[in-house]
Amino acid sequence: MSRPRDSHDLRLLETSLTVAPPPEAVRWIHDVFGNSIAVTSFAEKSSQLVFESSFRVEHFPVPTDVECIEPYARELPFNYSREDSVDLARTKERQYPDEHHEVDEWVKSHLDLSTDRNTLNALIRLNTAVHDEFRYLRREEMGVQTPTATLRLGSGSCRDFAVFMMEAVRCIGLAARFVSGYLYDERLIGSEAGLVGSGATHAWLQVYLPGAGWVEFDPTNALVGGSNLIRVAVARDAAQAAPLAGEFIGEPGDFLAMNVSVEVRAQ
Repeated sequence: MSRPRDSHDLRLLETSLTVAPPPEAVRWIHDVFGNSIAVTSFAEKSSQLVFESSFRVEHFPVPTDVECIEPYARELPFNYSREDSVDLARTKERQYPDEHHEVDEWVKSHLDLSTDRNTLNALIRLNTAVHDEFRYLRREEMGVQTPTATLRLGSGSCRDFAVFMMEAVRCIGLAARFVSGYLYDERLIGSEAGLVGSGATHAWLQVYLPGAGWVEFDPTNALVGGSNLIRVAVARDAAQAAPLAGEFIGEPGDFLAMNVSVEVRAQ
């Protein structure tokens, strides 16, 4: 899962996928979310497996404007239309247990700080709060922390923060989905400073706002809108957007490591 999602705001100019050793078969499919997935199979034994994916894109991010949001959805709380609710149902559901309502209380504490019920402003406050209150840690372990674990630890990776905020916005009845892709900051290419998570695979979320559509939120960097974000995959849950997944036949100790490198160049 490495091919960016071609759209009106992201034009895919060139893409390639090189696999070593050469696979016996390669086929492309669209998954249930419309993501492009390459499926490979192998007939011969090999001491290593390499997937090298590269692409060039043109990016035309659309700024998020509160005036784009339908009038009925500009303040919290609001209900989605009947037609939208049917299709958004699973993305509105809480996906992780919160027996003691810890995430709910966190959300309430931040929204109660202001009398402003503007929907976009409330989401920006939550997005900024995750960035300001939690410490970023790059984790190599598989999977994500539960939102309650992220809250208690006060730290996590970009995927942990994305999942936490997804559950936070679902607390207030909004639909959210997980996004996997890359973080791009043209101004800081070649600089040691920059956005957290650049130069690697990155994760954030989208929230559905009537009239504006799926709006990007990156709590790791307190970004709103897609100006620095290159989408590869969207999913209801983080586990459905793994960049690489599969199985092999061998001894339990055969697998040693997986290395990922990302190179971004300005044209």
